[in-house]
Amino acid sequence: GVINDETKRLRFQVEKVLQMSMFERQKTMMKLNTVDVNGIITSVMSTFKLKVEKYGGTIEADLEAEDAWVKVDEMHFTNVIFNLLDNAVKYTPAGGKITVTVEEWEMYAEIKVADTGKGISESNQAAIFRRFYREEEVHEQPGVGIGLYLAREIIAQQGGYIKVVSELGSGSAFSIMLPLR
Repeated sequence: GVINDETKRLRFQVEKVLQMSMFERQKTMMKLNTVDVNGIITSVMSTFKLKVEKYGGTIEADLEAEDAWVKVDEMHFTNVIFNLLDNAVKYTPAGGKITVTVEEWEMYAEIKVADTGKGISESNQAAIFRRFYREEEVHEQPGVGIGLYLAREIIAQQGGYIKVVSELGSGSAFSIMLPLR
């Protein structure tokens, strides 16, 4: 019942905080390998497909780049993609659409996770990457506000960056830029 749900929620939050402190301690311990972004995205997306379709939504990939090879720590990178998709699913209403695109630019691969969710106000767009930051309106959703902070740290350590383009009421698009290898 309620106690069980609360226990699960607390366990999830404690695990996230532990994950963050572990990551901050092991900053230098990333194992960089050349990986195909498309494979990782396809596999992570499959874990969300049923959940999204259950609410009448769609989740699709538009992998323009045949094979975008980047040098990343595969486990950490997979976590970032999972986190971005998890947020998109969480904040997109029933019947919404989530799209993941991979594009190759001259020196970068751009991985974009876009949704038709509630969007993020301009004033909150810089703050969402801060540790433990959570928007007022999302407190009913589980989370401790470190997912995007960790995502930015992980991507920065792999020579890339992450940015958001969003408008209230029109959804959000998170882009990860990583050097091509």
